[in-house]
Amino acid sequence: MNRSPLKPLHSESSLSQPKLDAFRRLSTEQLVASLRPSEPGGLKARPDGTILDGHHRIFVLRERGVDIDSLPRELQEKGSE
Repeated sequence: MNRSPLKPLHSESSLSQPKLDAFRRLSTEQLVASLRPSEPGGLKARPDGTILDGHHRIFVLRERGVDIDSLPRELQEKGSE
């Protein structure tokens, strides 16, 4: 399946440092599991790749070199979020 690369809706400067610090204490496996579409707070994105839910976790995974574009995501059309 060909998916659009994930891109943030919000700027990096708007991310909460305490949230980032908390997510950095979790393992990569825990972060990936928390983003599964079946989980509360799972990764939600528009078809164009704009992230709607999961910004902080995606940021931490990017820092760790994880291929975030291959993660499963729940697609939401613009205006339905």
